[in-house]
Amino acid sequence: MLRRYWLVLLIMALLTPLGLLAEGTAWGEWGAEDIAASLGFAPRGIEQAASWWQALLPDYSVKGLGERTGYILSALIGSALAYLAAVAYAKIIARPK
Repeated sequence: MLRRYWLVLLIMALLTPLGLLAEGTAWGEWGAEDIAASLGFAPRGIEQAASWWQALLPDYSVKGLGERTGYILSALIGSALAYLAAVAYAKIIARPK
């Protein structure tokens, strides 16, 4: 079961560059400028967060690697972080009292 999970996860990560074929931006990947263009203004909280929050891999890219490789690496890193967070949470919940 666990082996199948990792295989499916790897296949999905390898397919992430297909998103490069789509036009526009993905849902939720808007910057303050994109929101301002759509709404006519950017909420104050988004503008404030934009000044201090920087993505781990901005634009899903890594200098020296191609665009597709950056997408795949971003998918693998994001999946690993989500998995580690779930394992840590499960260990905290399952801790004997």
